Amino acid sequence: MGRAVEGKVAVVTGASRGIGEGIARRLGAEGATVIASARTMSGKGDFNGKPVEGSVEETVAAIRAAGGQAVGMRCDMAHPRSRAEFADRVLSEFGGVDILLNNAVGSLPGAYDQVTDAQYDHFWELAVKGPFDLIRRFGPGMVARGQGWIVNLTSRAAEHPPGPPYPDLYRSGGMLLYGAGKAALNRLTSGLAAELYGKGVAVNALAPVSLVWTPGAAASGLDKYRSSPGWQEEPVETMAEAALALATADPEKLTGRVVYSGEFLAEIGRKTHTLDGKSVLENWKPAIP
Repeated sequence: MGRAVEGKVAVVTGASRGIGEGIARRLGAEGATVIASARTMSGKGDFNGKPVEGSVEETVAAIRAAGGQAVGMRCDMAHPRSRAEFADRVLSEFGGVDILLNNAVGSLPGAYDQVTDAQYDHFWELAVKGPFDLIRRFGPGMVARGQGWIVNLTSRAAEHPPGPPYPDLYRSGGMLLYGAGKAALNRLTSGLAAELYGKGVAVNALAPVSLVWTPGAAASGLDKYRSSPGWQEEPVETMAEAALALATADPEKLTGRVVYSGEFLAEIGRKTHTLDGKSVLENWKPAIP
């Protein structure tokens, strides 16, 4: 497509695999210097107690192999000290961030009566406090330069469950706290957009229209729902394309939105491209068992 983010510095959290990896590669293909971060720097990671493929080093290697620029830095978004050390290093080495993509997320807690205080605190730290912390650390620099884009990755789970009767996915436990965290992130997004309006910084939230099948989704046990009536999936490229569009939007015209990938791309008349940006993605079909 071009070099839409040439010369920009982009931080992508949770970039070791799945949606984060896809977004990092798409931004890298469009000229950004990508700072890919996650807990897993090399080898296999751990999600829900299960080993999962994908690492920061692999994401960085893929970006560089495609001719892009990227560096990997470890950051555990659920721990304040790790976030602080990560942000300090980014600012020391790069001076500032133009694009912040808060994507990192963890495993789904259980049903309401099974969630421990430790699980609750950990999830809230990761899903809400973590993104807010990085915004506080990188946002002032964006405002000072009069330019910046913040994209928070959210979910349709932030909306009220459809029903009654309710789908099995919501009745089985796990979606309650996850949805509440994403709802909080949506409100943080719109509120921050209002505070920063007129200062050159766009703040938006992006969710999949349906599920993107990733190693994390598989480790979360969602495979048992894949044959459910009405189940839908979408390619990671759709999320990556929508993220790129939000990371290049006019902050005066597009801010404070919670958008859904494919619906948003249709709204702005934009096609989904491959992660290298060289061609339009055609004939994608989900792998439904």
